[in-house]
Amino acid sequence: MGRGKFKSKPTGRRQFSTQEDLLAGTTSRPRTFRQKEAEHEEVPEEVSGDESGEQSDEETRKKKGTQGIIEIENPNLVKPKNMKARDVDVEKTTELSRREREEIEKQKAHERYMRLQEQGKTDQSKKDLERLAHIRQQRAEAAKKRNEEKAAKEQKKAEVRK
Repeated sequence: MGRGKFKSKPTGRRQFSTQEDLLAGTTSRPRTFRQKEAEHEEVPEEVSGDESGEQSDEETRKKKGTQGIIEIENPNLVKPKNMKARDVDVEKTTELSRREREEIEKQKAHERYMRLQEQGKTDQSKKDLERLAHIRQQRAEAAKKRNEEKAAKEQKKAEVRK
């Protein structure tokens, strides 16, 4: 069957199944290698279903490249973080990374320091309180001096009027 100018292209070799072939299950379409492998893998599982009921996902998963030959634990390998609800261990505590631990320690130290600061027990807060007391004293003295000067002016005005 000629396909015109596209017969050498990948689309020129396509064989489309008819609706009747699909319904009957007799398509002439070739299966891919992976589909054939999947069919072969399913057959042994059905036969030994009683024995292999407790197989782990790693045994059934296909290994790529040399992974099937050489068993190596790669420390840089990113493991999937998605877990199923039944696999979650509630009692297990997760260990924090160094950065997370340092961040938490830093926050706790800052909170402790701020508590001591409010109570006036740190050196900085003591200096601040001394400075505040000195400023209040100066302001009180300045206000007293202004009041005296104001009283002296009023006295002079009163003497001038007499």
